[in-house]
Amino acid sequence: MNLRPNKLKKLLQDGGIAYGTCMCAYSPNLVELAGLLGYNFCRIDNEHAWRQDEMIEHMIRAAIIADIVPLVRVDKGNPAMIRKVLEIGAAGFIIPNIKNAEEVKAIVQAAKFPPMGERGFSGLCFSGGYGTIPADQWKNWSDQETMVGIMIENEQAVKNINEIMAVTGLDFVMFGPADYSISIGLSKPDKESPRVQEAIKLTAETAQANGKSMILPIGEPWAEEAQKYSKLGINMIEIGHDYSMLNRAWQKALASVKATD
Repeated sequence: MNLRPNKLKKLLQDGGIAYGTCMCAYSPNLVELAGLLGYNFCRIDNEHAWRQDEMIEHMIRAAIIADIVPLVRVDKGNPAMIRKVLEIGAAGFIIPNIKNAEEVKAIVQAAKFPPMGERGFSGLCFSGGYGTIPADQWKNWSDQETMVGIMIENEQAVKNINEIMAVTGLDFVMFGPADYSISIGLSKPDKESPRVQEAIKLTAETAQANGKSMILPIGEPWAEEAQKYSKLGINMIEIGHDYSMLNRAWQKALASVKATD
């Protein structure tokens, strides 16, 4: 693996908007396809999936081949997983269900080498070139180029949003409308609820004020949704999931064929 600059991080630092999608199907081919289509990043989900095998490594290699930036979402409460996804080449990670700044500080500590953090060192991994890259170069690259992300998806996190966004070392947040809806007592996910919209707006404003980026998943109508939220300053737009996109396409195709019966 070459120590290339993180092009997603640079795009965001330069004031650009990044477009991505989510991968649930654990297919390296779909990761490559997203990259070839021009997506800037893919979020590989390992929160609502059970994959403790080599498949994420294959997906990250596919991302590097197709020049798309891979971000991996892993479960909260397992600092070792942060180290592991960075060692296998993830350009960043996302931790769900964050509630306060102290949790964010612990995540940054797990992601950064001393003196910035407490991450254990070994260059004998894919991102370290299996020891072929000078140790100091890889250490500095990993601290500077990989991205630390967390989820804002519950009422407590929104109440603590100023303290969370102020944490040094945090690069971006992702707002989770579905879990936030449930956390405030709604009977089902409802991104258009005024209370959810208010929380999205507050999160976006606070992210901007603290120099952080923000991911928000959008749905149809794609262009209108993207425009609406980019106007709020949200600079990482996630366009669907592989499952949901295929779901829509298959349903539409099947309905059109059955209509001819």
